[in-house]
Amino acid sequence: MSPDKLLYMAKQIATFFASQPGTDQADKVAQHIRDFWEPRMREQFLAMAADPACEMPDLVRKAADKLAQPA
Repeated sequence: MSPDKLLYMAKQIATFFASQPGTDQADKVAQHIRDFWEPRMREQFLAMAADPACEMPDLVRKAADKLAQPA
């Protein structure tokens, strides 16, 4: 999948969870990606997040950091 499409999808997920109450939005974004994205998509997303040149909204970046941690 193209990196632009993955980032677009992650931003959509983050936008949804950002509107939810609470302070655990990054956890929820990470969990959604863990639950619904196939492993190749997650690996590609994490590779993108590891590149400092890749611009991501803060919530998407925080979710990627949480996703990179062992479950």
